[in-house]
Amino acid sequence: MDTSPAPLLLLALGFCCPGIYGQKLEMKVRSPKDIGQLRVGQRLELECHTDRSHGASWIRQDSSGTLHFIAFINSMSRLTFEGGQRTSTRFEASKDSTIYRLAVTSFTPRDQGSYFCVMNLNQMLHFSPGQRAFLPATTVLAPSTPGPTTQGGTTEGDSCLETPDPDSRMQEDLDSFCLVFLWLPSAGLCLLLLQLLATTIVLHQLKVAPTPSRCTSGLKPQPCP
Repeated sequence: MDTSPAPLLLLALGFCCPGIYGQKLEMKVRSPKDIGQLRVGQRLELECHTDRSHGASWIRQDSSGTLHFIAFINSMSRLTFEGGQRTSTRFEASKDSTIYRLAVTSFTPRDQGSYFCVMNLNQMLHFSPGQRAFLPATTVLAPSTPGPTTQGGTTEGDSCLETPDPDSRMQEDLDSFCLVFLWLPSAGLCLLLLQLLATTIVLHQLKVAPTPSRCTSGLKPQPCP
């Protein structure tokens, strides 16, 4: 993952909040005209249309589900790229009223993934739909022994193949963030409160328990007057 711990930490915490998808953010591709035919070295331009000018971030989710912070554009159009830098050799970002733009100046294989525009409104993060940007797959056929086929011409092995769903992988990442940053500290606090409550009950019982009193005279106990 790119070295941008502070923005990614804020994103992780925001993922655990309710109302993430409440704000409508619309993603559009300015260039190329056919994003399914991206080429190495080509310029990729994306637009995020909103109804607010509070500032927005751009992030990318790679094919493994890892999130990468790209840039933040504040309400005054000031830019912050990964690593806290003010400029980037790989990306350009800008703001025009309520439209936020991102450009990958020269697309490379490491720029592949799903791009998201994110806004923080009322302490909740709102995400645009993801825009996929991948280079065309190059298929290389290797000689192999044909396996048993079923009716319809597909192999038995093919029927069990499943393509990983990036959305489900992202949800798993968000669930793990919630577990670390919210549920584990809450569980620890609950255990501490239970221990304090048990200690208070025991001390109260010891304080109010009756203490038997007997009067003694010499060596033989005598009843109290």
